[in-house]
Amino acid sequence: MNVVIIEDEDRTAHQLERMLKKYDPRVQVLTQLPSVKEAVDWFSGNPQPDLAFMDIHLEDGLAFRIFEQLDLTLPVIFTTAYDEYVLKAFKVNSIDYLLKPVDYDELVAALTKFKSIRSEPALPNLNALLQFMQQPQPSGFKERFMVSIGTKIHSVEVSDSAYFYSEDKATFLVTKGGQLLPLEYSLDQVAGLLNPTHFFRVNRQFIVARTAILSINAYSAGKLKLDLRPTARQEVFVSMSRVSEFKDWLGR
Repeated sequence: MNVVIIEDEDRTAHQLERMLKKYDPRVQVLTQLPSVKEAVDWFSGNPQPDLAFMDIHLEDGLAFRIFEQLDLTLPVIFTTAYDEYVLKAFKVNSIDYLLKPVDYDELVAALTKFKSIRSEPALPNLNALLQFMQQPQPSGFKERFMVSIGTKIHSVEVSDSAYFYSEDKATFLVTKGGQLLPLEYSLDQVAGLLNPTHFFRVNRQFIVARTAILSINAYSAGKLKLDLRPTARQEVFVSMSRVSEFKDWLGR
């Protein structure tokens, strides 16, 4: 069975490939594609595989954009970190979905389902999925994150978030209570999901909530240093290029 993995997180893609090999050593993962553009380029020049695993959020947009640009008929198993009420939409004529972090038993169940309908493959109703995804959430912004803690998945309210930061290509959420939680999103993706009235990206590594700012201190070269609550593991500065916008944001 030839498989393509469309996923922008290398760690997740490699873990999925290892589980596929565990399931069947004969599985051939042809390529890992991290973006819509690279997926479109690859499919344009290669035969369609037997199956594709697709993350929803890629480096440059939703995976559904691939199907807007190409006439693909391959079966798809979605992988996603979305909330359960969104996951229900992914059941529309798709093979299955896997909630991140991917569980091996759930992967086996999805592959068993794929094999059972392989003789009559059906294109997922991607137009319906895309329309659903384009519908705004009630608030217009993300209200909670699904977070893996050990073997369990928890829902964390955005309103309980103090700040977000990236370190060593990983992204973390720090709650108002000081809990450090890993996210399946890049910091760029998180920035696009948060309400800018309540959160501001002060530099390339930090997005802070207004309520988490304890004090603001003038620093050398026109920079601003922030004291956050709970205290950050490293010093947090507002980038010089964002100082003016940051002051405007505080004054709204």
